[in-house]
Amino acid sequence: MKILHILNEFREIGNGIVNVATDLACLQSREGHQVLVASSGGEYEHLLLDYGGRHVRLDQRRRPLELARAALKWREIVHEFEPDIVHAHMMTGVMLARLLRGSAPYRIVTTVHNEFQRSADLMRYGDRVVAVSEAVGEAMVRRGTPRHNLRVVLNGTLGSPRRVPLENLTPAELKRPAIVTVGAVSERKGSDLLIEAFRRVAPAHPEAQLYFVGGRDWPAAEELARASGVGGRIHFVGFEPQPQRYLLGADIFAFPSRQEPFGLVLLEAREAGLPIVASDVDGIPEALSGGRAGLLIPPADPTSLAAALDSLLSSAAQREEWTARARLGIEAFSVERMHREYLNVYREVLEA
Repeated sequence: MKILHILNEFREIGNGIVNVATDLACLQSREGHQVLVASSGGEYEHLLLDYGGRHVRLDQRRRPLELARAALKWREIVHEFEPDIVHAHMMTGVMLARLLRGSAPYRIVTTVHNEFQRSADLMRYGDRVVAVSEAVGEAMVRRGTPRHNLRVVLNGTLGSPRRVPLENLTPAELKRPAIVTVGAVSERKGSDLLIEAFRRVAPAHPEAQLYFVGGRDWPAAEELARASGVGGRIHFVGFEPQPQRYLLGADIFAFPSRQEPFGLVLLEAREAGLPIVASDVDGIPEALSGGRAGLLIPPADPTSLAAALDSLLSSAAQREEWTARARLGIEAFSVERMHREYLNVYREVLEA
């Protein structure tokens, strides 16, 4: 099968969309499919090459001149590669593939990662639309995607070619007990909620520390930390290409997102055996096996978040229980399973 993945970039920046596309492209190449990734490029080009795939540069910046050049380049790519499947992971790629298909026989598969974005409506223009969780799938149906065109493939991360195996990593040296969260510091990720919850539990747990591991994209959060009265115990690490080091050094993982289609890092926290506190919103319960693998709390509720953190910080027995529950059934979230399910979607749409 000849598979062409199109996405905006191919960089190692902790972007879940890029991570999923990279894993799929590498495993498909390893299996012997002809795989080409079209994007503006990035660090994962070398990884893909190691697995037998290829990358071609396609600048999709949304400016008239760049888009005109992208259209010409797209026609050239399709003419030379002759894909069977075009797998579009982002909105611009969907429109290029759809509007410029012409008489080309390829079929378009789209993956909806961030349904909360208004432009996600464009993803329904695939011949098959894949949602990364049942919650995202239902949201796309409400937004007009025909149910018969929709499939759900839960994300997987275990065995990812991007990641160093846990046993080969040295845990980060953290002050403990350590609460860790991984992801861009932002309002959507609930960074402000976590700072407020930590402020509330800090007096009862004077040794506890809070670590944000991810892009420092929201200066307001750091201002909140400084004003909290416990700012010396709140640490902003910045982007870390192997955040598993911090998961291995942590005692508790917190993930209080206001919106979250799935959350790959929840799987990584489960694999590391961390007690998890996360919002009961969107695809998070599916990543936590319906709440069996982590404590689910109401979204945007710092009181409930603080109570859950306090409970875990106060009880080693509770932490041990949630560690065992986190690992139970984690093998279902492998990249191999995800890869197989996507191949099934490709074959189905080609036969149709």
